[in-house]
Amino acid sequence: MTYSAFDHPYLSGLLGDEAVAAEFSAAAEIRAMLAFEAALARAEAQHGVIPAAAADRITEACRAFSPDVAALRRGLAVDGVSVPELVRQLRRAVGEAAAEHVHYGATSQDVIDTSLMLRLKAIGELFSGRLGEIAAVLEEGARQWGGRPLMGRTRMQAAIPITVMDRMRTWVEPLLDHQDRLDAMDIDLFAVQFGGAAGTLDKLEGKADAVRATLAEELALIDCPQWHSQRSAIADFAHLLTLITGSLGKFGQDVALMAQAGDEIVLAGSGASSAMAHKQNPVAAEVLVTLARFNATQVSGIHQALVHEQERSGSAWTLEWLLLPQIVGATAAALRLATELAGNIRRLGAA
Repeated sequence: MTYSAFDHPYLSGLLGDEAVAAEFSAAAEIRAMLAFEAALARAEAQHGVIPAAAADRITEACRAFSPDVAALRRGLAVDGVSVPELVRQLRRAVGEAAAEHVHYGATSQDVIDTSLMLRLKAIGELFSGRLGEIAAVLEEGARQWGGRPLMGRTRMQAAIPITVMDRMRTWVEPLLDHQDRLDAMDIDLFAVQFGGAAGTLDKLEGKADAVRATLAEELALIDCPQWHSQRSAIADFAHLLTLITGSLGKFGQDVALMAQAGDEIVLAGSGASSAMAHKQNPVAAEVLVTLARFNATQVSGIHQALVHEQERSGSAWTLEWLLLPQIVGATAAALRLATELAGNIRRLGAA
């Protein structure tokens, strides 16, 4: 077994998601880091911090540059981050005339955090679309079966008669709310990181704010003062993902219980048993519960990573690297499985 079930050779068939895995690949991270370096050079040139010719050369080099990943690995083992080695290689690729202007005024955390924000923004847009797809399928089911009777259950016991619509409303409405919150994050959460050595952008002096604003515009991110040690945006994003998986886990739990009852739901595409040929296991529904519980445990670690000592923390930052991709991966798998599960419902309520 690999360290993560999300990229395991066969467990990923259930728990993986290729689109999100691609955003956390080394290639995607490097591409986003190079986008930062090129955009920084252009922003600094626009405000007279570095020569325009140097910015052109840096931008050109970033487009064609392919770093030595093995050297990045060795450098990270020593430096704790990949950026010093990446910048060394990029300066060689840029050439002596412009090398000194590469990464000017920036620090490693600026590059890595901005790279993360670029990729999380793309992931947020992907997740919003998936939430909309799930809600649309469930809303169509509500139109077909919403008026049918269903036994309402409280504390796992039969309570009073309700309709299919009553239960489906508890599935759909949270998803639409989460979609709205994800869409709002696109305009108030995904921010550029640019603070320099200790967050003061000391090398840029009076031009710092203008360069940062232009850098944010270049990258289509929000302009925001540096947040090296203020990690609430990361925690907010992770928290929303746990709400999404929690709501999908409730959907999965309800479907699994309805399948157990036997006459309340008909599903296509259920899983087979190696020992009992007659069984159709509600695999997707079960795993939605698992992923909800997984994310509920991981998010506490993200809250631990809010504690950054002084101007920057290596330990808290590294904890984010361990946890956030797992939370995103679990959410991606949950959204994929929920889409499949919603599409496989053939009937709800009594026939």
